Amino acid sequence: MRKNSPKIKRKIFDKETLTQSLKLPGDVMMGALVVTMTGNREAWIENYRGILEYTDSVILLQGKTCQICFQGKKLSIDYYTNEDMKISGYISSVTYL
Repeated sequence: MRKNSPKIKRKIFDKETLTQSLKLPGDVMMGALVVTMTGNREAWIENYRGILEYTDSVILLQGKTCQICFQGKKLSIDYYTNEDMKISGYISSVTYL
């Protein structure tokens, strides 16, 4: 299977064009990850697809189009649903992969 075939690229481009022309929030139309942080102690994540890795120093999440990695100390997932979750602890870095 080819990654990012022309058909898939066109579909993504069409959604982006529609979202921009209608001035809709990108997270609504594209299913983009939404990360809201309070300092380096709490993070709320919306539109994630799954938990790939979970330890007290690393939490790796799958989004629709990318992965996001939280690194730190004493990390924990306080709650999660199919749509959102809350991470707490000492967050030292957030990386999009």
